[in-house]
Amino acid sequence: MSQLSDFRSDTVTKPSPEMLEAMSTAAVGDDVFGDDPTVNALEKRVAQMFGKEAALFAATGSLTNQLAIRSLVKPGEELLTELTSHIVRAELGAGATFSGITTRTWEGHRGSFKASEVMRIASPDAGPYLVSTKAIAIENSHNFGGGYVQSFDEIKELRKASSAVGINMHLDGARIWNAHVASGIALKDFGSQFDTISVCFSKGLGAPIGSAILSTSERIADSRIWRKRYGGGMRQVGFLAAAANYALDNNISRLKLDHANAKAIAEACAAISPSLIDSTSVETNIVALNLSGTSITANELNNQLKEAGILAAALGPKFLRIVTHLDITETDLAKILEVLPKLLKRTLVA
Repeated sequence: MSQLSDFRSDTVTKPSPEMLEAMSTAAVGDDVFGDDPTVNALEKRVAQMFGKEAALFAATGSLTNQLAIRSLVKPGEELLTELTSHIVRAELGAGATFSGITTRTWEGHRGSFKASEVMRIASPDAGPYLVSTKAIAIENSHNFGGGYVQSFDEIKELRKASSAVGINMHLDGARIWNAHVASGIALKDFGSQFDTISVCFSKGLGAPIGSAILSTSERIADSRIWRKRYGGGMRQVGFLAAAANYALDNNISRLKLDHANAKAIAEACAAISPSLIDSTSVETNIVALNLSGTSITANELNNQLKEAGILAAALGPKFLRIVTHLDITETDLAKILEVLPKLLKRTLVA
């Protein structure tokens, strides 16, 4: 079998030789003591990119999400978020386990929301016998929504309505870089709408490890303590921060290529049947195939793709996810464009 073409996630990328060079030559220190100059520079830089006072580097986006929401929501209080958001679906109940946070969700098409509908279920001051809503989390772009880019008008409307009643907002921006490139909305404009932000360097930007939480200096100082309490303090971690800095320098604008590759895959699938995907809805680097109108499960199709040298991700009985990224070559793209439509055509239910 030829080399596998890996479309499972944008987390599978490996550092380029140039990124490795930046990592190997990084100036480092003990970050737990606040002495790592490369980490300090990255934190200052990314905070400024979003117009925030401070930032904190951490190992994963799950950790930065959890640090953020615990800074906004006390034990026994409530976080609102969308039904399929990463915070409630893919972080293993961390908010409840570590911070005693209770959660309610709304269901939005492809992870979307209407500000009025979110505020309708919010309970900002529920009194002594009911749970009060203290924060709302928005994921942008939305992973399980097929890379959906949230409406900035709805974000602004939700910010206005929630802040009027004392509810904070958190941005799960694991793929905010994709949303930024696809929408043209400035990073500082996104930053102005949220009290806390989590960003990842290890997805579309291609760093091997790393995320950051952005907020006020006070919240970041408190999050630094909680990062250590969670076992997340790291020592000479400037080697990893250097990879993130390299990614910020070189890998943001190129995301448009990933988006174009995803669009090409979506269009090839939609040409077989529009029931598989609405190709016009693919804005970023994620292709979410709906196999409900086929005779095959996502696992079965995934196995057939693997036999052809292609890796994808079965995330539900009839939900197959394909993700493009910087390690996808023209050969990889040509392979999936040839193989996937043929497999799908055989499975359509008459």
